[in-house]
Amino acid sequence: MRSERTEVQVRPGVEGDLEALTALYNHYVHETPITFDTAIFTPEERRPWLLSHPEDGPHRLMVATEPDTQESLGYATSSPFRMKPAYATSVETTVYVAPGAGRRGVGTLLYTALFESLSGEDLHRAYAGIALPNEASARLHERFGFRHVGTYREVGRKFGRYWDVAWHEKPL
Repeated sequence: MRSERTEVQVRPGVEGDLEALTALYNHYVHETPITFDTAIFTPEERRPWLLSHPEDGPHRLMVATEPDTQESLGYATSSPFRMKPAYATSVETTVYVAPGAGRRGVGTLLYTALFESLSGEDLHRAYAGIALPNEASARLHERFGFRHVGTYREVGRKFGRYWDVAWHEKPL
């Protein structure tokens, strides 16, 4: 008997993932403070985001799917940390897991694949911002060697209140 964890496939994201990944992200936009976007996206609006994560280079997109149905279970990305040239060896990483897919190790599988894919890149640090409270995300990042470096207090307003964001970093 296979465990649920082994039944998840992780692969680079492709154009055919756009609708499912947009729907997943829109769940977090509409239902949670985890992202500070406040308006949902169409797939066409998200296309530049998807295309900014090719299969090689420092900015990647890894997608977790059910092997039989190809249903999207989540994704992880590495994206530019800041746009100025001196930041080129730093990336911001993030993970989104589909509702109902939590506690299956999807986030762990995604980050494992993401960091393995980045191992040959000219990168020095990874950063992750976690809207608080989010214990599951904090634990995931700590397992991957991220350490808390500071918290921006009440930095974003969503759902009629202000939210803190804890910043974590990891050497690459």
